[in-house]
Amino acid sequence: QVQLVESGGGLVQAGGSLRLSCAASGRTFSSYAIGWFRRAPGKEREFVATIRGSGMYTAYADSVKGRFTISRDNAKGTVYLQMNSLNPEDTAVYYCAAGSGTFSDRFKYDYWGQGTQVTVSS
Repeated sequence: QVQLVESGGGLVQAGGSLRLSCAASGRTFSSYAIGWFRRAPGKEREFVATIRGSGMYTAYADSVKGRFTISRDNAKGTVYLQMNSLNPEDTAVYYCAAGSGTFSDRFKYDYWGQGTQVTVSS
């Protein structure tokens, strides 16, 4: 079993940057793919990015491609989401999730964190 804790959210102006962290417990962390998802007010949870357990494969939603970068440090049991050129449409609660593959489908992830709020002001 894996427990996930997100951090790094906050309030930032449009055009700014934030780095989110997803800290995981469990000795098998490196065997899990980690995905980042977000839920904006009044919307469903949507895929943002995912990374394979080895870190050798990543995938992004079109809306964040070129602005966000997902990475991981298996020695530290942590996955990062570097978010640059933020705009108000990025405002959401961001969640990380662990699963068996690099899926964009949130229903294929087994473990979830509690989320961290990101607010981008115009």
